[in-house]
Amino acid sequence: MQDNVENTERRIGIEFSNKNILKEALTHRSFLNENPSWQVSHNERLEYLGDAVAELIVTEFLYSLYPDKQEGELTSFRAALVNYQMMALVAREVMLEQSLFLSKGEMKDTGRARDVILANAFEALVGAIYLDRGYDVTRDFLSKFLLPKLDGVLKDKLYKDPKSLLQEIIQEKEKITPSYKVLKEHGPDHKRVFTVGVFFDERRVAEGEGASKQDAENEAARMALKIISP
Repeated sequence: MQDNVENTERRIGIEFSNKNILKEALTHRSFLNENPSWQVSHNERLEYLGDAVAELIVTEFLYSLYPDKQEGELTSFRAALVNYQMMALVAREVMLEQSLFLSKGEMKDTGRARDVILANAFEALVGAIYLDRGYDVTRDFLSKFLLPKLDGVLKDKLYKDPKSLLQEIIQEKEKITPSYKVLKEHGPDHKRVFTVGVFFDERRVAEGEGASKQDAENEAARMALKIISP
């Protein structure tokens, strides 16, 4: 299990003074249920801290980069950089998934559930770096792994709500408004999963899943955007 810590340090290029802080960042709550004698806590407090630190660093970066842009536009850019999908993407790129301490059940999660776990762990990692190495090292880490994603955000207009962007494109191209329909629901009440289809007139173009209808609609719109993109 020490390999989890050492491999993470190697992949991100940061050596921790306190290895237990990094170990805590890698520990999901579910792991403690199966390993009650584990020597560190789960990563939710570090996630809370890392979320705030990442948001501050991204805000500072955007504020300096775009002196002429207004608050609303900067907020949209920031939201696209610090949402769970982007955090999960970067977590995969640094191979964080391979180092997490998860229960056997959580290891089987896929799709959105796994993305949320990865995003939370990435935020916890940011919090751990901040506590152990300080603000400047944390900013350098995000400058290397997260902030370069801004180019893609702007190119693909990811700062726009996917439903709004899809509607804008399809109304211009086909003079119709996309519609959404719940195709199925499954799972227990406390962990419901919705599958929603997005339609152009009667034609079903894509589907998306989510823990709420709104999440599923956004995911369906996101998938449709991938399909119609040149």
